[in-house]
Amino acid sequence: MLTTLAISNYRSARDLVMPMTRLNLITGANGSGKSNLYRALRLLASTAQDGIIAPLAREGGLNSLMWAGTEDRSGRVRRGEIPAEIRARGTPAPRLKLGFGSDEFGYAVSMGIVTPQGNETQYKGSSFALDPEFKHESIWAGPFLRPASLLVERVGSVVRRRMDREWDVLTQHLPSYESLFSQVGRDAFSPEVFAVRETMRSWRFYDHFRVDAESPARHPQIGTRTLVLHHDGRDLAAAWQTIREIGDWRSLDEAVADAFPGARVEIQAQPGGLFALHFYQDGLLRPLTAAELSDGTLRYLLLCAALFTPRPPELMILNEPESSLHLDLMPALGRLIRQASQRSQIWVVSHSTRLAAALEEDAECNSVVLEKVASVTTIMGQQLLDKPAWHWADKHK
Repeated sequence: MLTTLAISNYRSARDLVMPMTRLNLITGANGSGKSNLYRALRLLASTAQDGIIAPLAREGGLNSLMWAGTEDRSGRVRRGEIPAEIRARGTPAPRLKLGFGSDEFGYAVSMGIVTPQGNETQYKGSSFALDPEFKHESIWAGPFLRPASLLVERVGSVVRRRMDREWDVLTQHLPSYESLFSQVGRDAFSPEVFAVRETMRSWRFYDHFRVDAESPARHPQIGTRTLVLHHDGRDLAAAWQTIREIGDWRSLDEAVADAFPGARVEIQAQPGGLFALHFYQDGLLRPLTAAELSDGTLRYLLLCAALFTPRPPELMILNEPESSLHLDLMPALGRLIRQASQRSQIWVVSHSTRLAAALEEDAECNSVVLEKVASVTTIMGQQLLDKPAWHWADKHK
């Protein structure tokens, strides 16, 4: 379980260190930075999955998402005591830093903007000057970095690992545009790299469930055993049937009845291997097909299938799960998420006060309220001594 999330120089998150528990609720006013935290966590996960360059490009490149405000750390600019100034010429550009700590291992990455040499469109013989440079990566044992707990370190193109009391150089030629996960962790001597990589690859993000009229979830689809619901919900019927056969089907049925008393869901196999979802309600002479369901009902069923997955991830992130749902469904959705948090660590970004109230009924709910002060996202009420212990291996700002 993650215990700490750390972000530096990502959009409005200038220097944020957030504690985490098994159930985490992120709220705040519009523009406070909730989406930035969600995107930063997703960007962090991409370093161990398909690579970080494509996700960065979709956000406009590293230049567009880097912190662009004043370097004031004393708070004097925020208090209006001194004017904000642009970074002086010749001052090194800040680096984007992302990291997490857990009870077992921690990981942090530092990326910088490529500095053109000669022709501005060229970088060391390449035209890909917008690709970020991996400056520093570190993996350590325990919740936060200490010199004695450092296990693997990448500085520039050199990667080394600790072997007893000595350091063993793994490579001196790691490309600046690749994470250490691309080349390290495939042998028996780097189990910590493999463990961290697989942990990050298991994180599951849900924020793009389609419930429009053309949504694939509304139409029969070829049914195959589906242990993990697709991020857009296209394989809802197959995922539902998989839970009924090898998962916690009783809790699945109870979650439907909790939100819609007297209702139940059945999956019907059709010719050609197609699976169709049928929704039964008291008082109706026939079941409703997925195409007939309201947006809110369909989204709730998608959340049920995601949260009762037979293969729970170590971390599941839900971005505004209350979208399209009626207010009366918030208590049931809260109970659903709280139950899922017994199997996976859950991270919820929400605008709904009723959903927040339902989640906060759990005594272990970590409720984080964000606010923006002078364009900087901060955690409301967090003082210096309230921050979890955290140290960046890369001392560059």
